[in-house]
Amino acid sequence: MIYLQLFLSFLQIGMFSFGGGYAAMPLIQGQVVQTHQWMTMSEFTDLITISQMTPGPIAVNSATFVGIKIAGIPGALVATFGCILPSCLIVTVLARLYLRYRKMDMLQGVLGTLRPAVVALIASAGVSILIATFWGSEGIIQPVTVRWHLVAIFLICFWLVWKKKKNPILAMILAGIMNVVWNLLSPLLPIS
Repeated sequence: MIYLQLFLSFLQIGMFSFGGGYAAMPLIQGQVVQTHQWMTMSEFTDLITISQMTPGPIAVNSATFVGIKIAGIPGALVATFGCILPSCLIVTVLARLYLRYRKMDMLQGVLGTLRPAVVALIASAGVSILIATFWGSEGIIQPVTVRWHLVAIFLICFWLVWKKKKNPILAMILAGIMNVVWNLLSPLLPIS
């Protein structure tokens, strides 16, 4: 039964995650955290972090990790297959249709209309992860519960990537180092 649930959950994610992995994050969160409660929000943010750092698409990596956590290697295979099956089928059909009808204005209009929806999905996922990171997995937004050191790390990394055009991998490594240093030094500080 769990294999069928994994397959169907990630089949839905694979079917409706237009725009890539970032757009799939709210769908993954809905299935994994809210519907089936296979993970907490804190575990989900860790999952997304690991999925971004490992090679491959975020949705496929997430499916693999969730599958392993829930049902071992067979679960990983089932969840991953469920996630990639719709893409394989849809891309095959769309490639044939696109090659045949690529000059049509209506097709270009439909593709143009999907762009704002994809941006909204990505923004939604980003805001959810920021809230979970800055205020904890409960997501209760209060100034007292803010993890200010994580806000500072985020702002530093954002500045490095956005304004200084530094490599995102460098920013991720720096963020990890800053957080480790904070966790080592915070017990020694009078305010922690």
